Amino acid sequence: MSSKFLVELSSDYEKLFESEIGYDVIIHIGEDQNIKEFHAHSNILCARSQYFRSAFSNEWAEKKDGKFIFRKPNISPQLFSIILRFIYCGNAELRNLQGPDILKLLIAVDELNIQSLVSYIQEFLIEHQTEFLQQNPTGILETVYQHETFTDLWNFCLEKICEDPEILFSSENFINLKAPLLELLLKRDDLNIDEVKIWEYLLKWCLAQQNLQKDPTKWNKDDITRIEKELYRFIPLIRFYNIDATNFFYKVYCYKNILPQDLIHDLLEYYIVPNMKHKDNLPPSRNPKLDSTLIESKHIPIFSSWIDKKESSNYDRKYNPYDFKLLYRSSRDGIGTKTFHKNCDNKGATIWVAKIKDSTQLIGGYNPLDWDGNHKDWKTTADSFIFNFTNGKNISTSKVSYVSKQSRAVYCHYEDGPTMGNIYSEYNNWSNKNRGHGDIYPDIGIPENNFKVEDYEVFKVIKK
Repeated sequence: MSSKFLVELSSDYEKLFESEIGYDVIIHIGEDQNIKEFHAHSNILCARSQYFRSAFSNEWAEKKDGKFIFRKPNISPQLFSIILRFIYCGNAELRNLQGPDILKLLIAVDELNIQSLVSYIQEFLIEHQTEFLQQNPTGILETVYQHETFTDLWNFCLEKICEDPEILFSSENFINLKAPLLELLLKRDDLNIDEVKIWEYLLKWCLAQQNLQKDPTKWNKDDITRIEKELYRFIPLIRFYNIDATNFFYKVYCYKNILPQDLIHDLLEYYIVPNMKHKDNLPPSRNPKLDSTLIESKHIPIFSSWIDKKESSNYDRKYNPYDFKLLYRSSRDGIGTKTFHKNCDNKGATIWVAKIKDSTQLIGGYNPLDWDGNHKDWKTTADSFIFNFTNGKNISTSKVSYVSKQSRAVYCHYEDGPTMGNIYSEYNNWSNKNRGHGDIYPDIGIPENNFKVEDYEVFKVIKK
């Protein structure tokens, strides 16, 4: 009964909003050619907005002919109409707005201090407009950073950027990022990018601030001094000891003139002197980027969820119970089955991933048992599965198929690569054929008969 009354109440206030009967407030919204006059009621505005409550109680609102006058040139009429309807009716229709407009609406709502709507808009952006961050990551991050009440959106933006830093670092406006924000990002342990790339991006940003070329041989003493000052606050945040020796020599050491000399000395000692121990109090390694040319970090929570027989979205990067260590890559280690067994036999549970030639399709499987070239027979398990990404980059195209005929789940033989059910890698010739045993794994669109594999990888699955 109470919900019915609330609906009626909202409907009555909507009629008051639309009819404007008895209004005592005039609000001029917009500027230039885009100005609109809105009429409202001071009591309702006071009850729903701290901004208006302060304006009326402190009597700083202009008054003319018995009506309060407000001017808000920084808010568009379209967005203020949404805000005013929410004030009266408690409804906010956002689905027809694009991400940038929703962010502008959020800023306006924050200025008018309508906290319930601030929370709602943040939730909506996170749930329905996740791709808007890619449109202008630098501007969006700085905008959200400037508003203390945008806590949920701020945490979301940071998480997305740390998960895929290229969103920000590869954008055209990265060099315009404010120094405090860059510093905050470089302090993060979960920034999912190789350390040498972080150094390269930092250098790019620094040189852009000073309008200098990347070639250090063209710098004079004044240039070096300027760069040193620009870099000073960031150098302790770069985890140089996590950069391998080759990248250190070609991508760091050539800039030795702008780095602290004691740091260069310590790094040279670390890379050159045998058995040199790590220095004390080094920052931990950031989340390592997955060692793969076929899959990305976003695939790992899906694999983990399937291993535990849960929904694909059950785990995420923050909570993932498994690590995946590369054991074998055919393009690196050699395509021969002998090499496959040398690298992968008796290593416990593994995930293998293969890229179909001349396509974006990835197929693979999970073997919870050992590979064993000497076994020469089928292995039985109820926990294995095969999978298919029709577009390997797009994780939404994934399909998984758990074994239905457990006695033919995994096949081991020294002449075969990863072979499961009807999927054979026999003498490095790949096929998916029903050999009279039915669908050992229910069909999920893996190519039938013979097909060619461009590259494949095998990962050891390690319980954390």
